[in-house]
Amino acid sequence: MTDRYAVIGNPIEHSKSPLIHQRFAELTGEDIAYTRLLGSIDDFGGDVRRFLAAGGKGLNVTVPFKEQACALADELSPRAEMAGAVNTLIVGERGLRGDNTDGIGLVRDLRDNHGFDFSARRVLLLGAGGAARGVLQPLLDTGPGHLVIANRTASKAESLAARVNSTRVSARGLDELEGERFDLIINATAAGLTGALPDIPDTLLAKDGWSYDMMYASEPTAFVRWGRARGASRALDGLGMLVEQAAESFYLWRGVRPPTGPVIAMLKE
Repeated sequence: MTDRYAVIGNPIEHSKSPLIHQRFAELTGEDIAYTRLLGSIDDFGGDVRRFLAAGGKGLNVTVPFKEQACALADELSPRAEMAGAVNTLIVGERGLRGDNTDGIGLVRDLRDNHGFDFSARRVLLLGAGGAARGVLQPLLDTGPGHLVIANRTASKAESLAARVNSTRVSARGLDELEGERFDLIINATAAGLTGALPDIPDTLLAKDGWSYDMMYASEPTAFVRWGRARGASRALDGLGMLVEQAAESFYLWRGVRPPTGPVIAMLKE
């Protein structure tokens, strides 16, 4: 019997997740059906329960429901607990388990797909909202020399830095970055949703530095263009992260790790 999965969000019609997971299924021989589910703003929990009661085996969760999914889960992985947000729900023996695969997706795209070496590097994470929370601990686990969280409201960056309690993490306001240099700048702000840029100095990239936008689009995003214009060695968007975080979700559900290269190539076409 075909196992059913879905991605739930609002809006949801733009989601590439069904395309990605059906391709994963073809590549691994797993028998699944994967659909989109438009979540009700007022009854997210009801939507999840109805899907599972009808035989659903798991869900991906996207905006604006990741924090609600965190509250709904019966148990959380350490990375979901740290993020305070869930993007993957798994039906388990002890109820509904919540996980967050965004951070490992980001790291695998940068490290495995593009060859970025995090060791002893200076990393700047722009933003202190849910997107930044979801990737902070996996980024730290790569062993950077120092990671700076910068946000328009400095107190929010400071609160996020305090969650990890590490001497390798510090916080700034965006207006306090002048004169600093970074080997990798990651844009986790919501500015890209409107095609805008975070208000940062033009001189932040170190020699051979990389820029990475967690957003993706059919055309280069504003932050990708920012990196290119400032001489980034690589200026990347989040398409690879999207596929890698989906692959981790697939693994959590099926116990099989799908190849991601063919799927990234398919989406780029």
